[in-house]
Amino acid sequence: MTPQTETIAVLDFGSQYSQLIARRIRECNVYSKVIPWSTTVDQLREESPTGIILSGGPSSVYEPGAPSIDPEIFNLGIPILGICYGMQLMVHTLGGKVIPGTAREYGRAAMQISNHSNLFKGVSSELKVWMSHGDKVSEVPVGIELLAKTANTDYAAVKIKGQELYGIQFHPEVVHSQEGSKIIANFCRGICGCRGNWTMDSFIEKSLTEIKTKVGSNRVILGLSGGVDSSVAAALIHRAIGNQLTCIFVDNGLLRKNERKRVQDLFGGNFQMDLVTIDAEKRFLDKLADVEEPEEKRKIIGHEFIKVFDEAATSIENAVFLAQGTTYPDVIESVPVNGNPSAMIKSHHNVGGLPKDMKFKLLEPLSALFKDEVREVGRRLGLPEDVVMRQPFPGPALGVRHLGAVSRKTLDILREADVIMVEEIKAAGLYYKIWQAFAIFLPLRTVGVMGDLRTYDYVIALRAVESSDGMTADWVNLPDELLRRISNRIINEVHGVNRVVYDITSKPPGTIEWE
Repeated sequence: MTPQTETIAVLDFGSQYSQLIARRIRECNVYSKVIPWSTTVDQLREESPTGIILSGGPSSVYEPGAPSIDPEIFNLGIPILGICYGMQLMVHTLGGKVIPGTAREYGRAAMQISNHSNLFKGVSSELKVWMSHGDKVSEVPVGIELLAKTANTDYAAVKIKGQELYGIQFHPEVVHSQEGSKIIANFCRGICGCRGNWTMDSFIEKSLTEIKTKVGSNRVILGLSGGVDSSVAAALIHRAIGNQLTCIFVDNGLLRKNERKRVQDLFGGNFQMDLVTIDAEKRFLDKLADVEEPEEKRKIIGHEFIKVFDEAATSIENAVFLAQGTTYPDVIESVPVNGNPSAMIKSHHNVGGLPKDMKFKLLEPLSALFKDEVREVGRRLGLPEDVVMRQPFPGPALGVRHLGAVSRKTLDILREADVIMVEEIKAAGLYYKIWQAFAIFLPLRTVGVMGDLRTYDYVIALRAVESSDGMTADWVNLPDELLRRISNRIINEVHGVNRVVYDITSKPPGTIEWE
């Protein structure tokens, strides 16, 4: 996506909150972009940001090899806000002193604001803010004025006199900091002067023009999974170029119940898209026969998908572009960590790994958006709420929710149990409030009694977790009556199951998915 006229650049020093900073900026209707700390001043000039935020990070500024910054950045003449490590680096670079703190400060702290500068305009004089630091500023450069302090930190917030350069030791981007969003808005809208023209309507309008220009008269293919990202990408591209888009839906036999019909009805029927459905169930299940090791299953599913998709794609004439529902977190996570190209978190391509000799050009219209923005675009394009608010579903599908070797029979057992779980979670009004809720098939048989007869059937595990980003998660304490109802329905309605258990493991130490 081309640079916006109003952009706040977030220089990432390895903070776990960098994406959160960017999201808070977007909430001010200002476009934000996370870029590596190693970005040069000349590269920053090319980006032409309206303002810059220096993120936190795990390093200490005085350590050998710690992420640093070119002092020339402070002469660009644009507002800069340093957060935590970003503040310490600013002070250190401008001639101040940072030392290890005698008392570390983690968690909430009471902060007193002594100077209601533009950064704290309209903010209360005393706030509970979130601290996460061991080092502290002990001496400030000449020309710095104190804005706020805590019991443990004399310099909780500072400003360079005569310049719009600010430093804060706390994290305004987290919900634990009172009025944090107001402080970020003061920086973006007040200090940087951004008008707030980043909206999903403006994004859609701009994207439609860009897609038409980029694609021209060529054809686009898209792997449609029925998930949020690929569905929104399909709707956006179809709005731009109509039937120049061909969606390919691969039924690998590992999908949820009625998934194929749902996708065909919505996209082939309601939206009248050019939809090609590939029935590859036998092909996938044959490859997976007797395979129990989770990673091997993942690789087989991913590799086979690429083969099936590629075969279908090559049959479509004049297909030049491959579209994907890549989102901004995917892009950020594929950027080299700390400027080190070998320290990649993951490849962001979401088709399971693209071949190096791929003949298609990539089209990724959602690559500037966070998940909540993707959902809003979907709403504005007319996708139903049960699509845009659908819970995350793993790429390998039920292959990683079915422990052990898969078969059509046991997959059907899992599908039926999963439908019941989701139906009851929705009926309880919880589906859109929690991150994920699903069933897992365990290749274990236990003894039971049903109708005075001995049974020896399978076990279904239930999983429901709360999370904001999927990186950490906690199990949901579902009401006893709801769990009882789900269990009773599964045992009574799903042939082959006589025991239901509930997973009460958080992430970490466990993972959300079982495989």
